[in-house]
Amino acid sequence: MSDEIEFEPGAESGATTWAAFGDLMSVLLGAFVLILASVIGIQLLLHNRLDQEVKQRQADAARLKTLEQALAAPLAAGRVTLVDGRIGISGSVLFALNSDQLQPEGRDLLQSLAAPLRGYLSARDEILMVSGFTDNQPVRVANARFADNLELSAARALTVTRALIADGVPAPSVFAAAFGAEQPVSSNDSAAGRAKNRRVEIAPIPRSKTGAH
Repeated sequence: MSDEIEFEPGAESGATTWAAFGDLMSVLLGAFVLILASVIGIQLLLHNRLDQEVKQRQADAARLKTLEQALAAPLAAGRVTLVDGRIGISGSVLFALNSDQLQPEGRDLLQSLAAPLRGYLSARDEILMVSGFTDNQPVRVANARFADNLELSAARALTVTRALIADGVPAPSVFAAAFGAEQPVSSNDSAAGRAKNRRVEIAPIPRSKTGAH
């Protein structure tokens, strides 16, 4: 009687097939796990970005509300405007045509703004950008002191900046910028439009985090 075990034909190939099938399933399972992990990672990333955007919008809304509260009196009196966080002051309130010298009304207005702006800045890591704008009419003929509208807008922005500093706004928290006839808010084809373009804007902006070395 023989002790040898006889294998049925095809048994070895069947075992090989099942082993290959098992390997294939392992690969597919691994791929599925990787895909699932990627999907979860993308979802977490999108959730974090959405959360950051919501927080940023909430912070912007809170900043605007704080600024509106600080400027409640001059806003109610119609002496200033507040659009997208920018305080707008008509050039005719601050200055005579083609001049960078403050008029009495403009001086009084800046004095009324200094205290609320100082209080606003004390609670936030921001600085004020004072921007001067003009219409597109040449100033050389009317006033030879200024070479062009850019120079006039720079002089006006500096005048307002110095007035705010004199009234208590910390000097490191305010700076001047000039735009001349660029960035008009109305058409320069009419006297009313040009009057709107002659303006000064005061805009809080984030303070730079980088220090000078």
